[in-house]
Amino acid sequence: MSRKEQIIKTALEMMRKLGYQGTSMREIASALQIEAASLYNHIESKEEILKETCFQLAAAFQSGIREVNDIYFNAGEKLAMAVRNHIAILTGNLDASFVFIHEWRNLSEPHLKEFIALRDAYENEFRLILEQGEEEGVFNEVNNKFAVLTILSSMNWVVEWYKPKGEMSPQEIAGKLTEFILTGLRKDKM
Repeated sequence: MSRKEQIIKTALEMMRKLGYQGTSMREIASALQIEAASLYNHIESKEEILKETCFQLAAAFQSGIREVNDIYFNAGEKLAMAVRNHIAILTGNLDASFVFIHEWRNLSEPHLKEFIALRDAYENEFRLILEQGEEEGVFNEVNNKFAVLTILSSMNWVVEWYKPKGEMSPQEIAGKLTEFILTGLRKDKM
């Protein structure tokens, strides 16, 4: 692991525990047992770590949802794949995911505006899946904005409780979430 990667890893662990505002460059340096000035040889600022983390994960989420919507599956299959991709990304690095979910508001302009645009685009890709399901006649007509925010909130909450050595694997979590979400969306088969 490069020194920059060590700094980012340590910073994300600390930000997860103490929050972005509660983590200082001096504390990051102390945790790494180096001088604070040495950090600046590898990174410009604490915000650089936040920005890189938020935009790298946003890019991964965008890539995952575009892959889903570029494939011609039915809406149920697309939703299942979107949930699997989302959970896999979140559980891939819990410290980074936690910071991404909770600390993005600390981005400064123009980065905050760019990040919000990416978030809105991601939400829209989920709306497209729900609209497709309605058009196919397999999903109930729902308030798609509310439904998408509920789905994303359910998935994002995983960073609060998931344990890599816990009872469920990311695949099992995605399967159970998909089943639960589809139960609420599917039209009754009477």
